[in-house]
Amino acid sequence: MDEALLRSLTPGVLAVLVRRGADFAAAEDAVQDALVEAVRVWPEETPRDPKGWLVTVAWRRFLDATRAEAARRRREDLVDEEPAAGPASGVDDTLQLYFLCAHPSLTPSSAVALTLRAVGGLTTRQIARAYLVPEATMAQRISRAKRTVSGVRLDRHGDVATVLRVLYLVFNEGYSGDVDLVAEAIRLTRQLADRVDHPEVAGLLALMLLHHARRAARTAPDGGLVPLAEQDRSRWDTRAIAEGVEILQGALARDRLGEFQAQAAIAALHADARTAEETDWVQIVEWYDELARLTDSPVVRLNRAVAVGEADGPRAGLAALAELDESLPRHTAVAAHLHERDGDLPKAARLYAEAAHKASDLAERDHLTRQAARLNHRQGP
Repeated sequence: MDEALLRSLTPGVLAVLVRRGADFAAAEDAVQDALVEAVRVWPEETPRDPKGWLVTVAWRRFLDATRAEAARRRREDLVDEEPAAGPASGVDDTLQLYFLCAHPSLTPSSAVALTLRAVGGLTTRQIARAYLVPEATMAQRISRAKRTVSGVRLDRHGDVATVLRVLYLVFNEGYSGDVDLVAEAIRLTRQLADRVDHPEVAGLLALMLLHHARRAARTAPDGGLVPLAEQDRSRWDTRAIAEGVEILQGALARDRLGEFQAQAAIAALHADARTAEETDWVQIVEWYDELARLTDSPVVRLNRAVAVGEADGPRAGLAALAELDESLPRHTAVAAHLHERDGDLPKAARLYAEAAHKASDLAERDHLTRQAARLNHRQGP
């Protein structure tokens, strides 16, 4: 069973059902039923038109569910509305569906959560982690969003800012391990950049390209994480970096700075350094100052503390870190890094071990555990 094929077809099938008049929640349930049926049937005989097959089965599931709840007369009317089976349109509906999910009746945060769950294919746990909230809280938010759009015709598009936020979070989740999600996020952002003339769309595309250019160097042969400073820069994709920098320069020239452009500028400064030692940390701190002004994000301020530690020394970095909430994800890992640079190896080792215990990502947990073991070995018995 080709799970990647099913995942790539899901947004388009969902969009077809919505266009035919199904409300969003019922359409999503019907598509899920069709996917289950595909898992059961396709291993024996994969259809020649997989999308058309899914559309037909999903639409029938939707009609069945509607008939079960409607009055007899309405059920009989719906029988005549069922379209004939046949090949579906080859048009890519995914980006359109992103806009439809960003419905004006939803708050931006609810629209993002709903789209990530229904179209982006992320789990509730992954979305909750991205938003730094408990999984139960995010589950309630998504349920409320579904109830809000249930029965509403999704014929009014949401705004570009919400769609950009969704694409950014899908890319981030994919960048942590699922390369297919990364490629899909870049593909859709390219489509959006072709349709919408906005510097933040260009900024997001540049950011994605600059980060994705380092993908091959991010992991060791054994699957372990390789920190940016230790990466083999000869493995970076120079073509992707050049494209990202060119797109970013065009966006910045319009003098309408946004958070994605600022993030891309930081990524470009890292990409521009031939070695880790040549990194222009002073400029990076300045860009983090701009980013903090734009977003007031605690995660941005955490990353800024790391940059300050590189530009002005670990004591300055620790002072910046002391201003932040210690419960912030990765706070302990950053503290460990700065204490190690400051020469306090026992405390750094203890903090690395503590950070490993808190880490939810397996690769990150393994990396932090190795860091703690490395420092303990240096200190001896």
